[in-house]
Amino acid sequence: MADEELFFMSATTQGELTAYLNELCEQTGRIALQYFRQPIEVERKRDASPVTEADRNIELALRDAIATRFPHHQVLGEEFGGSVDVASREPLWVLDPIDGTKNFITGKPLFGTLIGVCTDSVPRAGVIDMPALNERWIAPGDGVTYGLRGPSRVSRQVDLKSASLYATTPDMFKPDELTRFDALSAHVAFRSFGADCYGYALLAEGFVDLVVESALHAHDFCALAPVIEGAGGIISDWSGEPLRVHSQGQVIAAATPELHDAALTFLKRGG
Repeated sequence: MADEELFFMSATTQGELTAYLNELCEQTGRIALQYFRQPIEVERKRDASPVTEADRNIELALRDAIATRFPHHQVLGEEFGGSVDVASREPLWVLDPIDGTKNFITGKPLFGTLIGVCTDSVPRAGVIDMPALNERWIAPGDGVTYGLRGPSRVSRQVDLKSASLYATTPDMFKPDELTRFDALSAHVAFRSFGADCYGYALLAEGFVDLVVESALHAHDFCALAPVIEGAGGIISDWSGEPLRVHSQGQVIAAATPELHDAALTFLKRGG
């Protein structure tokens, strides 16, 4: 039986995947907390984004663990890259060792480790682990997200003017995207910044209603999509298309189809 079938065919193997994801997060969480709020050297990558020894060591630990357990699987990570063979039937692990590195290096606990598992370029399972908060959301591919109190559920908010809107930073938007984001923001109850991946976890938990972002990469969103969908939410690109490994990075996540549709009218046309 192929590995992707082992992962997604039965509740038993989904339980095994949940246990394995928890095992990985226990390991990576220990590494992150060894460095958190400690003196650490910060380097700049080619895109000027920060990176630390913690980012690299977490990804290396994940790669080693996955290669040991699943030697034929593909791996794509933020720090060490990887090529994606779209013709391969083997699962693809998509890794972001520290999502929210700016938070991490400034002592803010809103950083997380993201682990996504994809088959046929589709995100199937994912985890958002927040080690400094001791909180974790896991979607093992059975249509359920497990979070703070067991199964997580999004809010029932359908009214745009009553909705809360999150984004990591307005700096992530190009000028035309920011115009559309601002137009959407004018029609919601309030907007807030700075949560990184935690905003999506809070959406899955029912505390946030909308997250809208841009300039994301596969390692940013492949773990998020199963978590949002497993909690009953909607996540897509700004055209309303489902997210795939090669999606362009404009992401909208919403608690309900009504909110998703209402927000898309602004993101597609600018209001």
